[in-house]
Amino acid sequence: MNENYKSPEATLNLENADENNSGQGPVDTYPEGVLGWSWGAFLLNWIWALGNKTPIGLLCLVPYLGFVFSFVLGAKGRKWAWEKKRWESVEHFNRVQKTWTIWSLILVVGVFGIGILAAIALPAYMDYTQNY
Repeated sequence: MNENYKSPEATLNLENADENNSGQGPVDTYPEGVLGWSWGAFLLNWIWALGNKTPIGLLCLVPYLGFVFSFVLGAKGRKWAWEKKRWESVEHFNRVQKTWTIWSLILVVGVFGIGILAAIALPAYMDYTQNY
């Protein structure tokens, strides 16, 4: 007898099955280039955590614990971001994390740079105004 209502057979492509396992929580293997230190998570900790759907990063707002947890986020941030959020590809993930790194370095270096310039310029300006 001919089965007209038989469902079509699906084929699985197991070669690329574990290539993009982002957004699935903790996984056994992570693609090459996902794990490592995250400057964005370390320097912009709680902002980075909100942007990467990693709510545990909000522990950086807790006094005393926040300083220590910034280092934890730096070490495990990329892994947690991969687990919590669905990414198009590893390249997309790395591109976004690189953008976080660039912005965090710009902000930190900018703030420190302005602080150093102010520490040098203000006393010099005060001496200048007192002498004239």
